[in-house]
Amino acid sequence: MRVIGIDPGTAIVGYGIIDYNKNKYSIVDYGVILTSKDLSNEERLEIVYNELDKILKKYKPEFMAIEDLFYFKNNKTVISVAQARGVILLAGKQNNIPMSSYTPLQVKIGITGYGKAEKKQVQLMVQKFLGLSEIPKPDDAADALAICITHINSLSSNISFTETSNLKKITLSSDTNKISLEEYKKLLKK
Repeated sequence: MRVIGIDPGTAIVGYGIIDYNKNKYSIVDYGVILTSKDLSNEERLEIVYNELDKILKKYKPEFMAIEDLFYFKNNKTVISVAQARGVILLAGKQNNIPMSSYTPLQVKIGITGYGKAEKKQVQLMVQKFLGLSEIPKPDDAADALAICITHINSLSSNISFTETSNLKKITLSSDTNKISLEEYKKLLKK
């Protein structure tokens, strides 16, 4: 199975493509689509669409997983990201690729098993899942790979991200909502 994960944006769109076969993850490609702030919004959206369309035609993924929008403090930012997400969905639809969306919380749970995981923890798990010597760069590409892995895990294990019965409770030794590095390392060993 080949899956493309997308971290949408206007300036930077992260993408990651993974093959999953016999319980093994293999990176096909990952990177970012960049647009210049000096261009009009329409030109930027055209670049996102055209570049993603080329990637989809080249790699022919069977599924597309894309991050859902979440609340932004800046309304202008949420509108531009929503527009970029729209052209990304259009590219997927025009290439006849089934699509699924995941919230940032679902991706954190899908990768680390912990909904309040820090970005670094998610990136470390991406590195571990893919057997890489270092965390993929830039961050947007690592995020796209995390979205991709989340989708693969949801398909291969029938995890429903709408039901909490599939989730294990993690008891933290501290009174905060954060997990320490030592607690995180212990989770990785389980």
